[in-house]
Amino acid sequence: MIFLQEESIYAYVYCGRIIGEERAIELFAKAGFDAWDFSMFDMFKYDFKNNCVLSGNDHPLAGAEAYSFAKKLRKVGEDNGIHCNQSHAPFQTGCKEIRDFYKKAIELTAIAGGKICVIHPDNYLSAMENAEIYSELLPFAKEHGVKIAAENMWNWDKEKDCASPAACSDENDFKAHLDAVDDDFLVACVDIGHAEMKGLNTSAAKMIYALKDKVQTLHIHDNDKLHDSHQIPFSMEIDFDPIVKALKDINYNGYLTLEADRYLISKGYDKDPTDIFTGIKEMFNSVDALRKMFETV
Repeated sequence: MIFLQEESIYAYVYCGRIIGEERAIELFAKAGFDAWDFSMFDMFKYDFKNNCVLSGNDHPLAGAEAYSFAKKLRKVGEDNGIHCNQSHAPFQTGCKEIRDFYKKAIELTAIAGGKICVIHPDNYLSAMENAEIYSELLPFAKEHGVKIAAENMWNWDKEKDCASPAACSDENDFKAHLDAVDDDFLVACVDIGHAEMKGLNTSAAKMIYALKDKVQTLHIHDNDKLHDSHQIPFSMEIDFDPIVKALKDINYNGYLTLEADRYLISKGYDKDPTDIFTGIKEMFNSVDALRKMFETV
């Protein structure tokens, strides 16, 4: 939802792996979305077991053609009346190799027309330690006119079978991360689903109220209040009423960016994308309902 220059705007979630980025942008524009999120997870292949980057990725984002690819996606969006509002850098922050890719992600964001690049903090580092990572990137981000957004994260407690604290996982630690850098180019991306997971001792509304005008973008999705399900709003257990009220109370004027990336997979569109537009339209309807809630609060 939300208002920007007196227009209602939205952003779409990544489904490029199913139908390709270009076709995804076309269909999300057709469904009614006003903006697209540039997810850059295919910039490399990653070995989670050994925590390292692998070679051999043939995706356009992995090579020298990444810059022309970003330009092409921007044009596809413009041709369809939809623009890039933000991006998501590769997220395995704990692997130092990946930090070399962040500047590339910021640069590609600018080329595509985005104004914010979401870069995860390292789950296991303190606010001061993560501040070193962000501070190193900020001069480059400013040069390209792209803000960096930190995101609230989570770890998993196998014994308790629920989420456990990580960097920015509650409102106090998130605020400590932002304060440690204290720069207008480091803002907050509040991930609604993460904030509502059991074991993190917070809520999305608490986080929004605590961070106030630092909240400049969102990752919106639903879950069972336990797992990071990434489903569309109103399909599971999260109560969006207090969240929408909190956004209204802090005068949030950013995008309602949907990160329900597992929804299309849960409906089987990854195996048979023939009627994927039906799923995309359902995604739009879910976030449009949030927009309407915001307007009536």
